[in-house]
Amino acid sequence: MSDSGWTQGTAPLSHAAAGLWQQALHYAQTERLVQVALASMALVVAGGMMRRILPLPAGVLRFIGNIGLIYAMLAAMLNVARDNGFGTVANLSSPGSDEPEASVSGGETRVPMSPDGHFWVRAKVNGVPRRFLVDTGATLTTLSPDSADAAAIRPRRWGQSVVLNTANGSTTGSLATIDRLQVGNVVARHIDAVVAPGLGETNVLGMNFLSALSGWRVEGREMILVPHHPVAGGGAKAKGE
Repeated sequence: MSDSGWTQGTAPLSHAAAGLWQQALHYAQTERLVQVALASMALVVAGGMMRRILPLPAGVLRFIGNIGLIYAMLAAMLNVARDNGFGTVANLSSPGSDEPEASVSGGETRVPMSPDGHFWVRAKVNGVPRRFLVDTGATLTTLSPDSADAAAIRPRRWGQSVVLNTANGSTTGSLATIDRLQVGNVVARHIDAVVAPGLGETNVLGMNFLSALSGWRVEGREMILVPHHPVAGGGAKAKGE
């Protein structure tokens, strides 16, 4: 295999790895359970390194660390049982007209956190404006049937069905392709999506969109999207139509 073929073959893997790394950093910065688990692991490791020099303090550190890990594991299990799955969230309603507007600044698209604690953006699906929830827990971007019809997106003729786990139970969607998806100065082309009737009117930007970026991060109450090649004409406001 030539060097160019190897590079093209590994590019999607590198993008996916970068997206997973950024997702892990996001969780480490914002999720209390992840922070507790990481701190507990650090205590266990520190206790293990100190056990020959200071056995009593080392034992205390390891005991506290193990208690923290048990707490984080039990709390995570309770959260999973409560949510009945993971990934896209089906029972979120779109925010009202007082939703903060995303903006384009310095080659980046900045998305303020909405009052409901989530990140919502106005995107263009094949040129059709639609509101999306940015969900770092969703593997694939999803569309409601109405949004797919408005953007003339049809399920693939021989595409497979996809089972999605949601807060309301499992639902089945069909794989499709979005030719052009724009958020502010970010454009993704030929991106996989799931048309999911069971998700109501909620559209979701998943990790397959975020991992295609040069980078993304959360700073305070803003999510910042950094494209590889910012497009002109994104406008001062990403949702302004």
